[in-house]
Amino acid sequence: MKVVTGVIGNDIHVVANRLMDLSLNARGYEVFNLGVNTYLEEFFDAAVETGAEILLISSLNGEAEGWAREVKLLKARYKSLDKLIMMIGGNLTVGSGNAEAIVPRYKNYGFDLVCHQVDLNTGLDMLEDYIRERSQEASDA
Repeated sequence: MKVVTGVIGNDIHVVANRLMDLSLNARGYEVFNLGVNTYLEEFFDAAVETGAEILLISSLNGEAEGWAREVKLLKARYKSLDKLIMMIGGNLTVGSGNAEAIVPRYKNYGFDLVCHQVDLNTGLDMLEDYIRERSQEASDA
């Protein structure tokens, strides 16, 4: 599967971004890494250009919320991305934050998977579980 990934907004956590890239490659994904300081619309453009099935956005500086609120708006504009799996992970709020409040908020923004302060391998396991569940639902339909 093809994955577009990168760090959203004014976040420059290049080491974490590189670790995501390596981990995704090790799991057999074809990765298109946009790097750091990436605007939301750039992620969507890259998903269209690459034919990606997954968009995995990261943020470590805690400021993702201000950058990610327009996911539903962009999904509506990019009709060809209806089946795109939208995932965000990292430190999604300034400070420690409460995952019970943060996860539903980001899902309301349009993300399918939200991993607030979840370790990388656990988050990627969640992604693979989600893909299996989604595939099973499609074959049951």
